[in-house]
Amino acid sequence: MSVRRDWARALALIVAVVAFDQATKALLRAGVESGERVDLVLGFELVNVTNEGIAFGFLGDGGDLVMVVTLVALGLVLAWFALAPPRPGLWIAVGLLVGGALGNLVDRLRNDGVTDFLDPPLWPAFNLADVAITAGVVVLIWIAFQHERDQGAAP
Repeated sequence: MSVRRDWARALALIVAVVAFDQATKALLRAGVESGERVDLVLGFELVNVTNEGIAFGFLGDGGDLVMVVTLVALGLVLAWFALAPPRPGLWIAVGLLVGGALGNLVDRLRNDGVTDFLDPPLWPAFNLADVAITAGVVVLIWIAFQHERDQGAAP
């Protein structure tokens, strides 16, 4: 029953991340023209830019390769989740990672690129899907370290 509950939780988080990501991007596109900059706080700017690559524009001219890399990564994460022994909180990492990847994938299918809108000083612009992916990686690393620590503590 725990495995079924973890899948249900992961799916709910995936749907929430995609919905929130797409809603914020739609609000941005409705209120900020492409290339426009709006000052926020602490040097952050709200922008409307399109990223055709993966992270930080990597593979910017990759075209179909970007889509293939994304789909393979999604498949690997989901396969690992399906095959890995149950670990507390793993559904959070998977939900954030897959939700963020799918949020950006929707953009790629619709616009041939990802809408980025948060632009901090000295860092490339990003969006909420990127935040979810990053948070998912952090949670995944934390869970891996917890698992290793727990394995080392066993007699």
